[in-house]
Amino acid sequence: MAAKKRVIYKTFVLPLIILSIGSIALFSQHNALLWQSQWNKRAVETRLVHAKLPGSFKRGEGIVCDRSHYRTDICTVFGHVQMHASSGMFLLDAQDKHNAGIEEKIRPYTRKWEKSVMDIVHEVTLKSVMFPNNSNLECDFVHNVPAIVFTTGGYTGNLYHEFNDGIIPLYITSLHLEKEVVFVIVDCHNWWLTKYDEILRQLTQYRVINFENETKVHCFPEVTAGLFIHDELTVDPILMFQNKSILDFRAFLNRAYTPHWFVPDNITATDNKPRLVILVRMGSRMILNLKEVVELAEQIGFNVTIWQPLRTTELKTTYRLLNSSHVLLGVHGAALTHFLFMRPGSVFIQVIPLGTDWASQTYFGDPAERMGLHYMGYKINIEESTLSRKYDRNDLVLKNPKAVVKKGWEATKQIYLEDQDVIINLSRMKKTLIDAKKKAKKLMNQS
Repeated sequence: MAAKKRVIYKTFVLPLIILSIGSIALFSQHNALLWQSQWNKRAVETRLVHAKLPGSFKRGEGIVCDRSHYRTDICTVFGHVQMHASSGMFLLDAQDKHNAGIEEKIRPYTRKWEKSVMDIVHEVTLKSVMFPNNSNLECDFVHNVPAIVFTTGGYTGNLYHEFNDGIIPLYITSLHLEKEVVFVIVDCHNWWLTKYDEILRQLTQYRVINFENETKVHCFPEVTAGLFIHDELTVDPILMFQNKSILDFRAFLNRAYTPHWFVPDNITATDNKPRLVILVRMGSRMILNLKEVVELAEQIGFNVTIWQPLRTTELKTTYRLLNSSHVLLGVHGAALTHFLFMRPGSVFIQVIPLGTDWASQTYFGDPAERMGLHYMGYKINIEESTLSRKYDRNDLVLKNPKAVVKKGWEATKQIYLEDQDVIINLSRMKKTLIDAKKKAKKLMNQS
């Protein structure tokens, strides 16, 4: 760990706050704060926390890393920093010889415990060198604001991971800079830039740099590689600038996608029925009796929209639909991340297939409740799963899904995620929908 503490400041001494087990870290509300999150408890004992929010290093020079968090690494280089994309490097022109020769490598993705996916994330190098007689200080572009380096690789292409591993951590890491920041993206995808353009424009006023394609030398006063992350689809106000929460992130999305009001074609201006969106899947975990479920919902008094977002569907289109609806219903899967587009006070019904109890609650149920939604988990019975037609009633797959899940991800994925569809019990679902309608009516009366 000593290598991670090799930083000497030219003009000031970094205050150190010693954390002890069970103590409560104190956080103020400006961007020079020390960062604390869900520390790996085995690493936190007697450690010194170094990571600070981007923009904190106003003076001096150095390279500092914090690798104690189990989800993410954060490294910052500050002083006169050059970006040399061709060599995958951020180079500090050290003015003090004691700062020369420091080198750190980092893969700026928030799933550091998953080696297989981290191996495909572009690695960047932060290095300090003392150049003689200012011989290598040429800059094609000089920026007076800090840069944040992150990746759009990893599990990009999966909506849950795009928000959980990327968009929300980017919000957490950069919001306090009030658009005075340059984003540098490794493993950059043009489609990602297009998809999240409205969000990016809320976080920076500068051109996003595609790291691998950049041929010019950009110079910065500070570069942070890596993003802060709190938990699953979560913004923890205790750890945030101005105590922002997931509700503030929801308001942030609303600003990004304004004007936001959108009424589906089958809804009239005078229609006072609560609007239910059923998010449909293709390929696996499909609702096989979808037609009957729609008819049931309409009988109960919902105006129903069936929605299947495609990879080419603009997020603002989905946002406008869900923001103007009262209830969202769908089977567990990444597309349910769209619950972030529902207004607080709306109803979110997650159909929970066999073997997905923990994931359903952790990835969607708990985050939805934190965002102020009325979360309703509809856990299917064995008879509602198509697995009941493929396995004997006494098979562990049906009798004890938890035991099967404990065998590992591959078994869970193959059996419960890829090989299972659902046939909703209409009598059970009727009770759920009636309850959802009551909650939706309360929201309508408040609007």
